[in-house]
Formats: sequence, structure tokens, C-alpha cells
Amino acid sequence: MPLFGNSSFSPKKTPPRKWASLSNLHLLDRSTREVELGLEYGTPSMNLAGQSLKFENGQWVSESGSFTGDRRELYRLRKRNQQLEEENNLLRLKVDILLDMLSETTAESHLMEKELEELKQQSRRRK
Repeated sequence: MPLFGNSSFSPKKTPPRKWASLSNLHLLDRSTREVELGLEYGTPSMNLAGQSLKFENGQWVSESGSFTGDRRELYRLRKRNQQLEEENNLLRLKVDILLDMLSETTAESHLMEKELEELKQQSRRRK
């Protein structure tokens, strides 16, 4: 016996769907929709040390167009930055040298341990 009582199953046609949204926002033009739905973000901006910056064309730019701080302060900060970079490079060099010294000492230690083991084995054989 067929499951649906008839060998040829033919479902009823579905009625057409009602309008997808009851909101009238789809009737608005694009700019109004962006304002209404919050799609207009604007440019990102931030304030650092009293300096207002905005993000334009992939770079942070001062909103006033130029640095408003003291030129001597700017020069001092650049000089300090250069000193810190040089100190950082020196410290990296020192770390590299210390790592080389450590690896050399470790290799020598392993060789000495190996020699000591061999000498112990030789002394056991003689007894």
C-alpha cells in the first residue's frame, strides 16, 4: 500500500510569499539608509598626548595638518628614539655573542663528559 494513498504524489502549489520585510527602509535611497542603519562610520581618529590624529589613505595624519608641539621637543624625542634604537641594536649584538659563547661552552662540556665516560670505561676494563 502506497504511503500517500496514491501512486502519483502531487503536492498543492504553495501560495506566493508576502513582502519579505514590513519595514520601509528598503524604499529609502542609499545615503539615507546608511545614516539610518549606521553604515556611515567616518574616518577613525584618536587623541595622543594632546595631538589629534585621523586615519587617511592608510596613514595616521594630524588633523591640524602639522605638528603643533614645540620643535625642540620634537627634536629631543627623535634624538632619544635614535639613541634607544642604537642601544637596542647593541643589546641584540651582546645577546648574540652570549648565545654563541653558551653554545661553545655547552659543546665543550659535552665533549669533556664523553671523554670522562670513556676513561671510566677504560679503567673498569683494566681492573
